[in-house]
Amino acid sequence: MLRTHTCGELRIEDVNKEVKLSGWVQRIRDKGGLIWIDLRDRYGITQLLLEEGRSADELVKTARTLGREFVLQATGKVIERVSKNPKMPTGDIEIDLTELNILNASQTPPFTIEDNTDGGEELRMKYRYLDLRRNPLRKNMELRHQVSLETRKYLDSQGFIDIETPYLIKSTPEGARDFVVPSRMHQGEFYALPQSPQTFKQLLMVAGYDRYFQLVKCFRDEDLRADRQPEFTQIDCEMAFVEQQDILNTFEGLVRYLFKEIKGVNIEKLPHITYAEAMQKYGSDKPDMRFGMEFVELNDVTQGKGFKVFDDAQLVVGIKAEGCANYSRKQLDKLTDFVRRPQVGANGLIYVKYNEDGTFKSSVDKFFSQEDLKVWANKFDARAGDLILVMAGETDKTRKQLSELRLEMGEQLNLRNPNVFVPLWVVDFPLLEWNEETNRYHAMHHPFTSPKPEHEHLLDTDPGKVNANAYDLVINGVEIGGGSIRIHNRELQKKMFQVLGFTDEEAQEQFGFLMNAFEYGAPPHGGIALGFDRLVALFAGQDSIRDFIAFPKNNAGRDVMIDSPSVIADEQLKELGLKVDIKNPS
Repeated sequence: MLRTHTCGELRIEDVNKEVKLSGWVQRIRDKGGLIWIDLRDRYGITQLLLEEGRSADELVKTARTLGREFVLQATGKVIERVSKNPKMPTGDIEIDLTELNILNASQTPPFTIEDNTDGGEELRMKYRYLDLRRNPLRKNMELRHQVSLETRKYLDSQGFIDIETPYLIKSTPEGARDFVVPSRMHQGEFYALPQSPQTFKQLLMVAGYDRYFQLVKCFRDEDLRADRQPEFTQIDCEMAFVEQQDILNTFEGLVRYLFKEIKGVNIEKLPHITYAEAMQKYGSDKPDMRFGMEFVELNDVTQGKGFKVFDDAQLVVGIKAEGCANYSRKQLDKLTDFVRRPQVGANGLIYVKYNEDGTFKSSVDKFFSQEDLKVWANKFDARAGDLILVMAGETDKTRKQLSELRLEMGEQLNLRNPNVFVPLWVVDFPLLEWNEETNRYHAMHHPFTSPKPEHEHLLDTDPGKVNANAYDLVINGVEIGGGSIRIHNRELQKKMFQVLGFTDEEAQEQFGFLMNAFEYGAPPHGGIALGFDRLVALFAGQDSIRDFIAFPKNNAGRDVMIDSPSVIADEQLKELGLKVDIKNPS
Protein backbone atom coordinates (compact mmCIF):
# COMPACT_ATOMS: atom_id res chain seq x y z
CA MET A 1 0.00 0.00 0.00
CA LEU A 2 1.22 3.50 -0.81
CA ARG A 3 -0.65 4.86 2.21
CA THR A 4 -2.41 3.65 5.33
CA HIS A 5 -4.02 7.00 6.11
CA THR A 6 -4.79 10.28 4.35
CA CYS A 7 -3.08 13.54 5.24
CA GLY A 8 -6.21 14.84 6.94
CA GLU A 9 -7.33 12.11 9.31
CA LEU A 10 -4.68 11.55 12.01
CA ARG A 11 -5.43 12.92 15.50
CA ILE A 12 -3.94 12.91 19.00
CA GLU A 13 -5.51 9.49 19.73
CA ASP A 14 -3.39 8.04 16.88
CA VAL A 15 -0.10 8.76 18.73
CA ASN A 16 2.39 5.83 18.54
CA LYS A 17 0.78 4.37 15.40
CA GLU A 18 3.09 3.40 12.54
CA VAL A 19 1.61 5.05 9.44
CA LYS A 20 2.33 5.55 5.78
CA LEU A 21 1.18 8.75 4.00
CA SER A 22 1.36 9.87 0.37
CA GLY A 23 0.88 13.32 -1.05
CA TRP A 24 2.41 16.54 -2.34
CA VAL A 25 4.93 18.79 -0.61
CA GLN A 26 3.12 21.96 0.44
CA ARG A 27 6.18 23.61 2.01
CA ILE A 28 9.50 22.78 3.68
CA ARG A 29 11.04 24.53 6.70
CA ASP A 30 14.71 23.71 7.27
CA LYS A 31 15.98 25.15 10.56
CA GLY A 32 19.36 23.42 10.38
CA GLY A 33 18.92 20.82 13.07
CA LEU A 34 15.19 20.33 12.39
CA ILE A 35 13.34 19.89 9.09
CA TRP A 36 9.57 20.07 8.81
CA ILE A 37 7.69 19.04 5.66
CA ASP A 38 3.99 19.80 5.19
CA LEU A 39 2.51 16.94 3.17
CA ARG A 40 -0.81 17.61 1.44
CA ASP A 41 -3.51 15.57 -0.24
CA ARG A 42 -7.13 16.47 -0.88
CA TYR A 43 -8.08 15.55 2.68
CA GLY A 44 -5.70 17.90 4.48
CA ILE A 45 -2.10 18.52 5.56
CA THR A 46 0.08 16.56 7.97
CA GLN A 47 3.46 17.76 9.24
CA LEU A 48 6.47 15.45 8.88
CA LEU A 49 9.52 15.78 11.15
CA LEU A 50 13.21 15.04 10.65
CA GLU A 51 15.91 15.79 13.24
CA GLU A 52 19.56 15.93 12.24
CA GLY A 53 21.65 13.53 14.32
CA ARG A 54 18.61 11.44 15.28
CA SER A 55 16.94 10.76 11.91
CA ALA A 56 18.90 8.70 9.38
CA ASP A 57 21.42 10.76 7.40
CA GLU A 58 19.96 9.50 4.10
CA LEU A 59 16.52 10.75 5.09
CA VAL A 60 17.87 14.20 5.93
CA LYS A 61 19.82 14.26 2.67
CA THR A 62 16.74 13.25 0.67
CA ALA A 63 14.60 15.86 2.41
CA ARG A 64 17.01 18.61 1.41
CA THR A 65 16.55 17.73 -2.29
CA LEU A 66 12.79 18.24 -2.13
CA GLY A 67 10.85 21.10 -3.69
CA ARG A 68 7.26 22.26 -3.65
CA GLU A 69 4.77 19.80 -5.21
CA PHE A 70 7.14 16.82 -5.13
CA VAL A 71 5.11 13.63 -4.67
CA LEU A 72 6.21 11.69 -1.60
CA GLN A 73 5.53 8.52 0.32
CA ALA A 74 6.34 9.03 3.99
CA THR A 75 6.54 6.32 6.68
CA GLY A 76 6.91 6.93 10.39
CA LYS A 77 5.38 7.07 13.87
CA VAL A 78 2.65 9.50 14.96
CA ILE A 79 3.93 11.67 17.80
CA GLU A 80 2.47 14.60 19.73
CA ARG A 81 3.62 17.98 18.49
CA VAL A 82 5.53 20.18 20.89
CA SER A 83 4.19 23.35 19.26
CA LYS A 84 0.58 22.63 18.34
CA ASN A 85 -1.35 24.37 15.57
CA PRO A 86 -5.05 24.80 16.53
CA LYS A 87 -5.86 26.08 13.00
CA MET A 88 -5.15 22.65 11.48
CA PRO A 89 -7.31 19.54 12.14
CA THR A 90 -4.04 17.55 12.32
CA GLY A 91 -2.31 20.28 14.32
CA ASP A 92 -1.84 18.21 17.50
CA ILE A 93 0.42 15.61 15.87
CA GLU A 94 3.27 15.11 13.44
CA ILE A 95 5.02 12.14 11.85
CA ASP A 96 8.50 11.20 13.07
CA LEU A 97 9.89 9.95 9.75
CA THR A 98 11.62 6.59 9.35
CA GLU A 99 11.35 6.33 5.56
CA LEU A 100 10.91 8.84 2.72
CA ASN A 101 10.41 7.93 -0.94
CA ILE A 102 10.19 10.40 -3.78
CA LEU A 103 7.41 9.06 -6.02
CA ASN A 104 7.82 11.90 -8.50
CA ALA A 105 9.70 15.16 -8.69
CA SER A 106 8.06 18.44 -9.72
CA GLN A 107 9.08 21.57 -11.50
CA THR A 108 8.58 24.76 -9.52
CA PRO A 109 4.87 25.52 -10.08
CA PRO A 110 4.04 28.74 -11.99
CA PHE A 111 2.04 30.02 -9.01
CA THR A 112 1.79 29.16 -5.34
CA ILE A 113 -0.56 26.32 -4.47
CA GLU A 114 -2.09 28.23 -1.54
CA ASP A 115 -5.56 29.44 -0.60
CA ASN A 116 -4.49 32.96 -1.60
CA THR A 117 -2.41 32.36 -4.69
CA ASP A 118 -0.24 34.79 -6.63
CA GLY A 119 -1.41 33.42 -9.99
CA GLY A 120 -3.59 35.46 -12.34
CA GLU A 121 -6.82 33.94 -13.70
CA GLU A 122 -5.54 33.19 -17.21
CA LEU A 123 -2.37 31.55 -15.83
CA ARG A 124 -4.39 29.42 -13.43
CA MET A 125 -6.72 28.42 -16.29
CA LYS A 126 -3.71 27.26 -18.31
CA TYR A 127 -2.53 25.11 -15.38
CA ARG A 128 -5.99 24.17 -14.17
CA TYR A 129 -4.79 20.80 -12.84
CA LEU A 130 -2.54 22.75 -10.43
CA ASP A 131 -5.25 25.26 -9.52
CA LEU A 132 -7.52 22.34 -8.61
CA ARG A 133 -5.02 21.36 -5.88
CA ARG A 134 -5.84 24.56 -3.97
CA ASN A 135 -8.31 24.35 -1.09
CA PRO A 136 -10.88 26.83 -2.48
CA LEU A 137 -11.24 24.85 -5.73
CA ARG A 138 -11.23 21.53 -3.88
CA LYS A 139 -14.05 22.76 -1.63
CA ASN A 140 -15.99 23.90 -4.72
CA MET A 141 -15.68 20.45 -6.30
CA GLU A 142 -16.76 18.80 -3.06
CA LEU A 143 -19.76 21.13 -2.83
CA ARG A 144 -20.69 20.28 -6.42
CA HIS A 145 -20.47 16.58 -5.60
CA GLN A 146 -22.63 17.04 -2.50
CA VAL A 147 -25.34 18.97 -4.37
CA SER A 148 -25.34 16.30 -7.11
CA LEU A 149 -25.65 13.51 -4.56
CA GLU A 150 -28.47 15.15 -2.59
CA THR A 151 -30.34 16.05 -5.79
CA ARG A 152 -30.28 12.42 -6.87
CA LYS A 153 -31.36 11.29 -3.40
CA TYR A 154 -34.36 13.60 -3.37
CA LEU A 155 -35.53 12.85 -6.91
CA ASP A 156 -35.13 9.11 -6.33
CA SER A 157 -37.26 9.44 -3.18
CA GLN A 158 -39.97 11.10 -5.31
CA GLY A 159 -40.10 8.23 -7.82
CA PHE A 160 -38.01 9.80 -10.60
CA ILE A 161 -35.89 7.56 -12.84
CA ASP A 162 -32.54 8.68 -14.26
CA ILE A 163 -32.51 8.16 -18.05
CA GLU A 164 -29.75 9.29 -20.42
CA THR A 165 -30.70 11.01 -23.69
CA PRO A 166 -28.54 11.40 -26.84
CA TYR A 167 -25.80 14.01 -27.30
CA LEU A 168 -25.85 13.79 -31.10
CA ILE A 169 -29.23 15.17 -32.13
CA LYS A 170 -30.92 17.32 -34.77
CA SER A 171 -30.31 21.04 -35.16
CA THR A 172 -33.37 23.27 -34.74
CA PRO A 173 -33.87 26.94 -35.67
CA GLU A 174 -35.34 28.05 -32.34
CA GLY A 175 -33.31 29.16 -29.31
CA ALA A 176 -29.58 29.87 -29.10
CA ARG A 177 -27.03 28.80 -31.70
CA ASP A 178 -26.23 25.10 -31.87
CA PHE A 179 -22.81 23.53 -31.81
CA VAL A 180 -22.81 21.27 -34.86
CA VAL A 181 -20.92 18.03 -35.53
CA PRO A 182 -20.27 16.91 -39.13
CA SER A 183 -21.13 13.33 -40.04
CA ARG A 184 -18.45 11.29 -41.81
CA MET A 185 -20.87 8.59 -42.95
CA HIS A 186 -23.46 11.09 -44.19
CA GLN A 187 -21.33 13.82 -45.72
CA GLY A 188 -22.94 17.22 -45.96
CA GLU A 189 -25.18 16.40 -42.97
CA PHE A 190 -24.66 17.44 -39.36
CA TYR A 191 -25.59 16.50 -35.85
CA ALA A 192 -26.16 19.18 -33.22
CA LEU A 193 -25.15 19.02 -29.58
CA PRO A 194 -28.26 19.46 -27.41
CA GLN A 195 -29.11 22.82 -25.88
CA SER A 196 -31.49 20.75 -23.76
CA PRO A 197 -32.99 17.24 -23.91
CA GLN A 198 -36.41 18.89 -24.41
CA THR A 199 -37.97 16.75 -27.13
CA PHE A 200 -36.50 13.51 -25.79
CA LYS A 201 -37.92 14.02 -22.32
CA GLN A 202 -41.32 14.71 -23.85
CA LEU A 203 -41.00 11.49 -25.85
CA LEU A 204 -40.22 9.68 -22.58
CA MET A 205 -43.56 10.93 -21.25
CA VAL A 206 -45.26 9.47 -24.33
CA ALA A 207 -43.33 6.25 -23.61
CA GLY A 208 -44.86 6.05 -20.13
CA TYR A 209 -41.84 7.01 -17.98
CA ASP A 210 -43.90 9.47 -16.01
CA ARG A 211 -41.08 10.82 -13.77
CA TYR A 212 -37.77 11.33 -15.56
CA PHE A 213 -34.65 13.18 -14.47
CA GLN A 214 -31.08 13.63 -15.62
CA LEU A 215 -28.07 15.68 -14.55
CA VAL A 216 -27.23 16.40 -18.14
CA LYS A 217 -24.56 18.29 -20.06
CA CYS A 218 -26.00 20.89 -22.46
CA PHE A 219 -24.36 23.10 -25.08
CA ARG A 220 -25.05 26.61 -26.40
CA ASP A 221 -22.91 28.56 -28.83
CA GLU A 222 -23.53 31.98 -27.31
CA ASP A 223 -21.56 34.89 -25.91
CA LEU A 224 -20.15 34.18 -22.47
CA ARG A 225 -20.41 35.95 -19.13
CA ALA A 226 -19.83 35.06 -15.48
CA ASP A 227 -22.84 32.73 -15.23
CA ARG A 228 -22.56 31.21 -18.72
CA GLN A 229 -20.34 28.55 -20.25
CA PRO A 230 -20.60 26.96 -23.72
CA GLU A 231 -21.16 23.62 -21.97
CA PHE A 232 -23.07 23.49 -18.73
CA THR A 233 -25.01 21.06 -16.56
CA GLN A 234 -28.69 21.18 -15.72
CA ILE A 235 -31.04 19.21 -13.50
CA ASP A 236 -33.49 18.18 -16.20
CA CYS A 237 -36.87 16.78 -15.16
CA GLU A 238 -40.25 15.91 -16.66
CA MET A 239 -43.49 14.62 -15.14
CA ALA A 240 -46.67 13.22 -16.68
CA PHE A 241 -50.29 13.50 -15.49
CA VAL A 242 -49.57 16.76 -13.70
CA GLU A 243 -50.69 20.37 -13.65
CA GLN A 244 -48.49 23.39 -12.98
CA GLN A 245 -48.95 23.35 -9.20
CA ASP A 246 -47.88 19.70 -8.99
CA ILE A 247 -44.55 20.59 -10.57
CA LEU A 248 -44.07 23.68 -8.40
CA ASN A 249 -44.78 21.64 -5.25
CA THR A 250 -42.32 18.90 -6.25
CA PHE A 251 -39.43 21.21 -7.07
CA GLU A 252 -40.12 23.59 -4.24
CA GLY A 253 -39.58 20.46 -2.18
CA LEU A 254 -36.23 19.91 -3.91
CA VAL A 255 -35.16 23.50 -3.22
CA ARG A 256 -36.09 23.31 0.44
CA TYR A 257 -34.42 19.90 0.81
CA LEU A 258 -31.15 21.11 -0.76
CA PHE A 259 -31.00 24.25 1.35
CA LYS A 260 -31.56 22.17 4.48
CA GLU A 261 -29.03 19.46 3.60
CA ILE A 262 -26.33 21.66 2.01
CA LYS A 263 -26.62 24.93 3.94
CA GLY A 264 -28.55 24.00 7.07
CA VAL A 265 -31.07 26.69 6.11
CA ASN A 266 -34.83 26.30 6.53
CA ILE A 267 -36.69 27.87 3.60
CA GLU A 268 -40.33 28.82 4.05
CA LYS A 269 -42.92 28.28 1.36
CA LEU A 270 -41.84 29.98 -1.86
CA PRO A 271 -43.90 33.06 -2.81
CA HIS A 272 -45.37 33.38 -6.30
CA ILE A 273 -45.17 36.58 -8.34
CA THR A 274 -46.51 37.06 -11.85
CA TYR A 275 -44.25 38.17 -14.67
CA ALA A 276 -46.31 41.35 -15.07
CA GLU A 277 -46.02 42.19 -11.36
CA ALA A 278 -42.27 41.47 -11.34
CA MET A 279 -41.68 43.81 -14.28
CA GLN A 280 -43.88 46.55 -12.79
CA LYS A 281 -42.41 46.39 -9.26
CA TYR A 282 -38.79 45.46 -9.98
CA GLY A 283 -38.20 45.93 -13.72
CA SER A 284 -36.94 42.35 -13.99
CA ASP A 285 -38.34 38.86 -14.47
CA LYS A 286 -35.74 37.63 -11.95
CA PRO A 287 -36.15 40.08 -9.07
CA ASP A 288 -33.79 40.04 -6.09
CA MET A 289 -36.21 39.93 -3.16
CA ARG A 290 -33.62 40.17 -0.39
CA PHE A 291 -34.52 43.85 -0.16
CA GLY A 292 -37.42 46.13 -1.05
CA MET A 293 -37.06 49.31 -3.14
CA GLU A 294 -40.21 48.52 -5.11
CA PHE A 295 -40.85 50.77 -8.09
CA VAL A 296 -43.34 53.60 -7.65
CA GLU A 297 -44.93 55.05 -10.81
CA LEU A 298 -45.26 58.84 -10.87
CA ASN A 299 -46.90 59.73 -14.19
CA ASP A 300 -50.00 61.13 -12.49
CA VAL A 301 -48.06 63.55 -10.25
CA THR A 302 -45.16 64.54 -12.53
CA GLN A 303 -46.57 65.12 -16.00
CA GLY A 304 -48.12 68.35 -17.22
CA LYS A 305 -45.79 70.51 -15.11
CA GLY A 306 -43.67 71.79 -17.98
CA PHE A 307 -40.71 69.44 -17.47
CA LYS A 308 -40.24 68.03 -20.96
CA VAL A 309 -38.32 64.92 -19.85
CA PHE A 310 -41.36 63.80 -17.83
CA ASP A 311 -44.04 65.15 -20.16
CA ASP A 312 -42.66 63.20 -23.16
CA ALA A 313 -42.11 59.96 -21.26
CA GLN A 314 -44.28 56.85 -21.43
CA LEU A 315 -43.27 56.08 -17.85
CA VAL A 316 -41.96 58.12 -14.92
CA VAL A 317 -40.89 55.75 -12.16
CA GLY A 318 -38.62 55.74 -9.11
CA ILE A 319 -37.25 53.95 -6.08
CA LYS A 320 -36.69 55.03 -2.48
CA ALA A 321 -33.31 54.54 -0.80
CA GLU A 322 -33.97 54.72 2.91
CA GLY A 323 -31.62 56.90 4.94
CA CYS A 324 -29.65 58.13 1.91
CA ALA A 325 -30.66 61.81 1.84
CA ASN A 326 -27.15 62.58 3.08
CA TYR A 327 -25.65 61.45 -0.24
CA SER A 328 -23.18 64.06 -1.46
CA ARG A 329 -23.25 65.65 -4.88
CA LYS A 330 -20.26 63.48 -5.79
CA GLN A 331 -22.13 60.31 -4.83
CA LEU A 332 -25.20 61.40 -6.81
CA ASP A 333 -23.03 62.21 -9.84
CA LYS A 334 -21.56 58.70 -9.61
CA LEU A 335 -25.07 57.25 -9.67
CA THR A 336 -25.88 59.36 -12.73
CA ASP A 337 -22.69 58.14 -14.42
CA PHE A 338 -23.70 54.57 -13.55
CA VAL A 339 -27.07 54.77 -15.31
CA ARG A 340 -25.48 56.52 -18.31
CA ARG A 341 -23.06 53.64 -18.91
CA PRO A 342 -23.71 51.83 -22.21
CA GLN A 343 -24.63 48.68 -20.27
CA VAL A 344 -27.55 50.57 -18.69
CA GLY A 345 -28.22 53.16 -21.39
CA ALA A 346 -30.20 55.84 -19.54
CA ASN A 347 -29.97 59.55 -20.41
CA GLY A 348 -29.92 60.74 -16.83
CA LEU A 349 -31.26 60.52 -13.28
CA ILE A 350 -33.50 62.75 -11.15
CA TYR A 351 -33.05 62.85 -7.37
CA VAL A 352 -35.08 64.19 -4.48
CA LYS A 353 -33.58 64.49 -1.00
CA TYR A 354 -36.09 64.44 1.87
CA ASN A 355 -34.11 66.47 4.38
CA GLU A 356 -34.24 65.87 8.14
CA ASP A 357 -35.91 69.27 8.63
CA GLY A 358 -38.83 68.21 6.40
CA THR A 359 -37.77 70.24 3.33
CA PHE A 360 -36.89 68.85 -0.07
CA LYS A 361 -33.89 69.36 -2.32
CA SER A 362 -34.10 68.02 -5.86
CA SER A 363 -32.45 68.25 -9.26
CA VAL A 364 -35.78 69.56 -10.66
CA ASP A 365 -36.52 72.34 -8.15
CA LYS A 366 -37.01 74.72 -11.12
CA PHE A 367 -40.10 72.78 -12.24
CA PHE A 368 -41.55 71.34 -9.05
CA SER A 369 -42.50 73.09 -5.81
CA GLN A 370 -42.00 71.85 -2.26
CA GLU A 371 -45.68 70.90 -2.27
CA ASP A 372 -45.20 68.87 -5.48
CA LEU A 373 -42.21 67.03 -4.03
CA LYS A 374 -44.18 66.35 -0.85
CA VAL A 375 -46.78 64.58 -3.00
CA TRP A 376 -43.99 62.51 -4.57
CA ALA A 377 -42.70 61.59 -1.12
CA ASN A 378 -46.16 60.48 -0.03
CA LYS A 379 -46.37 58.14 -3.05
CA PHE A 380 -43.16 56.47 -1.83
CA ASP A 381 -44.23 56.54 1.83
CA ALA A 382 -40.90 58.32 2.32
CA ARG A 383 -39.65 59.77 5.59
CA ALA A 384 -37.17 62.50 6.45
CA GLY A 385 -33.68 61.23 5.61
CA ASP A 386 -34.74 59.21 2.55
CA LEU A 387 -33.54 59.65 -1.04
CA ILE A 388 -35.82 59.29 -4.05
CA LEU A 389 -34.29 58.37 -7.44
CA VAL A 390 -36.44 58.83 -10.55
CA MET A 391 -36.06 57.84 -14.22
CA ALA A 392 -38.28 58.47 -17.24
CA GLY A 393 -38.66 57.26 -20.80
CA GLU A 394 -40.06 54.36 -22.82
CA THR A 395 -41.73 51.89 -20.46
CA ASP A 396 -39.77 48.66 -20.97
CA LYS A 397 -36.37 50.33 -21.30
CA THR A 398 -36.91 52.58 -18.28
CA ARG A 399 -37.94 49.65 -16.08
CA LYS A 400 -34.83 47.71 -17.06
CA GLN A 401 -32.62 50.75 -16.42
CA LEU A 402 -34.16 51.38 -13.03
CA SER A 403 -33.76 47.69 -12.22
CA GLU A 404 -29.99 48.04 -12.74
CA LEU A 405 -29.96 51.10 -10.47
CA ARG A 406 -31.99 49.26 -7.83
CA LEU A 407 -29.44 46.41 -7.79
CA GLU A 408 -26.57 48.90 -7.60
CA MET A 409 -28.18 50.62 -4.62
CA GLY A 410 -28.78 47.26 -2.99
CA GLU A 411 -25.07 46.53 -3.43
CA GLN A 412 -23.97 49.92 -2.07
CA LEU A 413 -26.21 49.59 0.98
CA ASN A 414 -25.12 45.97 1.68
CA LEU A 415 -28.64 44.67 1.20
CA ARG A 416 -27.57 41.74 -1.03
CA ASN A 417 -26.15 39.47 1.65
CA PRO A 418 -24.86 36.26 -0.03
CA ASN A 419 -25.73 34.31 3.12
CA VAL A 420 -29.41 35.27 2.90
CA PHE A 421 -31.54 33.29 0.43
CA VAL A 422 -34.94 34.32 -0.92
CA PRO A 423 -36.25 31.90 -3.56
CA LEU A 424 -39.52 32.53 -5.40
CA TRP A 425 -41.55 31.41 -8.39
CA VAL A 426 -42.22 33.81 -11.27
CA VAL A 427 -45.33 32.66 -13.15
CA ASP A 428 -47.65 33.67 -16.00
CA PHE A 429 -45.02 34.64 -18.55
CA PRO A 430 -46.10 35.84 -21.98
CA LEU A 431 -46.15 32.89 -24.37
CA LEU A 432 -44.66 34.87 -27.24
CA GLU A 433 -42.50 37.93 -27.85
CA TRP A 434 -42.36 39.96 -31.05
CA ASN A 435 -39.00 40.23 -32.80
CA GLU A 436 -38.57 43.38 -34.89
CA GLU A 437 -35.64 41.94 -36.86
CA THR A 438 -37.39 38.77 -38.01
CA ASN A 439 -40.82 40.45 -38.05
CA ARG A 440 -42.48 37.51 -36.33
CA TYR A 441 -43.27 36.04 -32.95
CA HIS A 442 -40.75 33.91 -31.10
CA ALA A 443 -41.47 31.57 -28.20
CA MET A 444 -40.52 33.20 -24.89
CA HIS A 445 -39.51 29.79 -23.52
CA HIS A 446 -39.68 27.26 -26.37
CA PRO A 447 -42.26 26.21 -28.97
CA PHE A 448 -43.57 23.29 -26.88
CA THR A 449 -44.83 25.51 -24.05
CA SER A 450 -48.58 25.33 -23.52
CA PRO A 451 -50.68 28.51 -23.41
CA LYS A 452 -52.90 29.10 -20.42
CA PRO A 453 -56.12 27.20 -21.25
CA GLU A 454 -58.19 30.37 -20.84
CA HIS A 455 -55.93 32.19 -23.35
CA GLU A 456 -55.82 29.47 -26.00
CA HIS A 457 -58.46 31.16 -28.15
CA LEU A 458 -56.30 34.29 -28.43
CA LEU A 459 -53.74 32.44 -30.56
CA ASP A 460 -55.99 33.11 -33.56
CA THR A 461 -56.79 36.74 -32.83
CA ASP A 462 -54.19 38.35 -30.52
CA PRO A 463 -51.17 36.06 -29.91
CA GLY A 464 -49.23 38.76 -28.07
CA LYS A 465 -51.73 38.69 -25.20
CA VAL A 466 -51.46 34.95 -24.57
CA ASN A 467 -49.92 33.94 -21.25
CA ALA A 468 -47.91 30.73 -20.98
CA ASN A 469 -48.31 27.88 -18.56
CA ALA A 470 -44.69 28.59 -17.62
CA TYR A 471 -42.70 29.31 -14.48
CA ASP A 472 -39.17 30.28 -13.44
CA LEU A 473 -37.36 29.57 -10.20
CA VAL A 474 -35.48 32.69 -9.07
CA ILE A 475 -33.11 32.91 -6.09
CA ASN A 476 -31.46 36.20 -5.05
CA GLY A 477 -31.94 37.78 -8.45
CA VAL A 478 -30.60 34.79 -10.37
CA GLU A 479 -32.74 32.67 -12.68
CA ILE A 480 -31.91 29.18 -11.45
CA GLY A 481 -34.24 27.43 -13.85
CA GLY A 482 -37.56 27.34 -15.59
CA GLY A 483 -40.12 25.11 -17.16
CA SER A 484 -43.67 24.80 -18.36
CA ILE A 485 -46.64 22.60 -18.94
CA ARG A 486 -46.10 21.26 -22.46
CA ILE A 487 -48.43 21.02 -25.40
CA HIS A 488 -49.48 17.37 -25.74
CA ASN A 489 -52.12 17.80 -28.46
CA ARG A 490 -50.99 17.59 -32.09
CA GLU A 491 -53.45 20.20 -33.36
CA LEU A 492 -52.50 22.75 -30.71
CA GLN A 493 -48.82 22.12 -31.41
CA LYS A 494 -49.46 22.60 -35.12
CA LYS A 495 -51.21 25.91 -34.42
CA MET A 496 -48.31 27.02 -32.23
CA PHE A 497 -45.84 26.36 -35.06
CA GLN A 498 -48.06 28.38 -37.43
CA VAL A 499 -48.08 31.36 -35.03
CA LEU A 500 -44.27 31.12 -34.89
CA GLY A 501 -44.10 31.39 -38.67
CA PHE A 502 -43.41 27.75 -39.55
CA THR A 503 -45.05 26.31 -42.65
CA ASP A 504 -46.61 22.89 -42.19
CA GLU A 505 -43.74 21.43 -44.21
CA GLU A 506 -41.09 23.13 -42.04
CA ALA A 507 -42.80 22.02 -38.84
CA GLN A 508 -43.00 18.44 -40.11
CA GLU A 509 -39.36 18.48 -41.21
CA GLN A 510 -38.08 19.85 -37.91
CA PHE A 511 -40.44 18.31 -35.38
CA GLY A 512 -42.46 15.68 -37.22
CA PHE A 513 -41.14 12.92 -34.94
CA LEU A 514 -42.65 14.67 -31.91
CA MET A 515 -45.95 15.54 -33.56
CA ASN A 516 -46.26 11.96 -34.81
CA ALA A 517 -45.65 10.70 -31.27
CA PHE A 518 -48.57 12.84 -30.09
CA GLU A 519 -50.81 10.58 -32.24
CA TYR A 520 -50.11 7.66 -29.91
CA GLY A 521 -51.60 8.75 -26.63
CA ALA A 522 -49.43 11.56 -25.27
CA PRO A 523 -50.33 12.26 -21.62
CA PRO A 524 -50.57 15.77 -20.15
CA HIS A 525 -47.05 16.56 -19.01
CA GLY A 526 -44.66 19.30 -17.95
CA GLY A 527 -41.24 19.79 -16.53
CA ILE A 528 -38.43 22.01 -15.43
CA ALA A 529 -34.68 22.41 -15.90
CA LEU A 530 -32.52 23.93 -13.17
CA GLY A 531 -29.04 25.30 -13.83
CA PHE A 532 -26.87 23.00 -11.75
CA ASP A 533 -23.69 25.10 -12.04
CA ARG A 534 -25.56 28.27 -11.04
CA LEU A 535 -27.18 26.51 -8.10
CA VAL A 536 -23.83 25.28 -6.75
CA ALA A 537 -22.27 28.74 -7.17
CA LEU A 538 -25.25 30.26 -5.35
CA PHE A 539 -24.79 27.91 -2.38
CA ALA A 540 -21.17 29.11 -2.20
CA GLY A 541 -22.21 32.78 -2.38
CA GLN A 542 -20.45 33.33 -5.72
CA ASP A 543 -21.63 34.95 -8.98
CA SER A 544 -19.31 33.14 -11.39
CA ILE A 545 -19.91 29.47 -12.22
CA ARG A 546 -16.39 28.99 -13.62
CA ASP A 547 -14.77 27.94 -10.34
CA PHE A 548 -17.45 25.29 -9.82
CA ILE A 549 -16.63 23.48 -13.07
CA ALA A 550 -13.49 21.36 -13.05
CA PHE A 551 -12.28 22.35 -16.52
CA PRO A 552 -14.14 25.48 -17.71
CA LYS A 553 -13.64 27.68 -20.76
CA ASN A 554 -12.39 31.27 -20.51
CA ASN A 555 -14.32 34.40 -21.51
CA ALA A 556 -13.48 33.79 -25.16
CA GLY A 557 -14.86 30.24 -25.03
CA ARG A 558 -11.36 28.72 -25.16
CA ASP A 559 -9.80 25.99 -23.08
CA VAL A 560 -6.31 27.48 -22.75
CA MET A 561 -5.06 24.36 -20.97
CA ILE A 562 -5.55 22.00 -23.91
CA ASP A 563 -5.67 24.79 -26.54
CA SER A 564 -9.19 24.16 -27.78
CA PRO A 565 -10.86 24.86 -30.16
CA SER A 566 -8.06 24.13 -32.61
CA VAL A 567 -7.47 23.53 -36.30
CA ILE A 568 -7.83 19.90 -37.38
CA ALA A 569 -5.79 18.06 -39.98
CA ASP A 570 -6.63 18.29 -43.69
CA GLU A 571 -7.10 14.51 -43.75
CA GLN A 572 -9.88 14.77 -41.17
CA LEU A 573 -11.56 17.56 -43.14
CA LYS A 574 -11.43 15.45 -46.31
CA GLU A 575 -12.97 12.46 -44.52
CA LEU A 576 -15.82 14.69 -43.40
CA GLY A 577 -16.29 16.26 -46.82
CA LEU A 578 -15.34 19.66 -45.40
CA LYS A 579 -12.09 20.40 -47.20
CA VAL A 580 -12.13 24.20 -47.66
CA ASP A 581 -9.39 26.64 -48.60
CA ILE A 582 -10.00 29.27 -45.93
CA LYS A 583 -7.89 31.84 -47.77
CA ASN A 584 -9.90 31.30 -50.93
CA PRO A 585 -13.23 29.74 -49.88
CA SER A 586 -14.78 30.16 -53.33
